[in-house]
Amino acid sequence: QVQLAESGGGLVQAGGSLRLSCAASRRTSSTVVMGWFRQAPGKEREFVAAISWSWTGGNTDYADSVKGRFTISRDYAKTSVYLQMNSLKPEDTAIYYCAGRKVNTIVRIVTGYDYWGQGTQVTVSS
Repeated sequence: QVQLAESGGGLVQAGGSLRLSCAASRRTSSTVVMGWFRQAPGKEREFVAAISWSWTGGNTDYADSVKGRFTISRDYAKTSVYLQMNSLKPEDTAIYYCAGRKVNTIVRIVTGYDYWGQGTQVTVSS
């Protein structure tokens, strides 16, 4: 069993930046794809970004709402993934969840991921 732990959330003003981190409890092929989702109050959990694994650099995918503002990256020991969030907007306010997937293809659906962290709160004030 793999455990994922997020950190780096907090309160920031609109236009500011935050960097989220997610650490896996062990090196494993179970997190060959790592991603970020978010869930705002009263809304469904939605895809934010994901990155696959490759010795030459994994592929990335972003939701349209964050493209150009957020950047996902990972270490190639397959144990950590990061989300650099710039130009934050109040609508980015949500709990952000890290997720891991066993199959090395990026998907945007919640059910496509096998492991989840507990989430970290991001609040953007206007």
